[in-house]
Amino acid sequence: MSSESLPVEFLTTTQVTDKGQLTVPSQYRDALQFKKGAQVAVLRLGGALLLIPEHAYFRQLCDRIANVFANLGITEEDLLSTLPDARQRVFDRHYPELAKPAKKHRAKVKKTKTR
Repeated sequence: MSSESLPVEFLTTTQVTDKGQLTVPSQYRDALQFKKGAQVAVLRLGGALLLIPEHAYFRQLCDRIANVFANLGITEEDLLSTLPDARQRVFDRHYPELAKPAKKHRAKVKKTKTR
């Protein structure tokens, strides 16, 4: 059964405590294998929140990503080779005041080596 055909079902209501906590009734915790300390992914869908057991969510996500890459013929080596440039772009975007002097410094170093 694909995730697109899963039925939506109203199960129960719960209250938010003054600390922002919710109680998931035991029958649903048991069915979803929520144990004490279990990580739960919380997704916002418009005005609703979707709670997904993290182990299931990330397993499904990893499987979907792996299938997409395999179908496109992208290898692990292909992905790893893109990391240095991607890391630099993220750094440049989040720390522009640090990235610009580093770019100028790299340019000066290259110029002095070519002489």
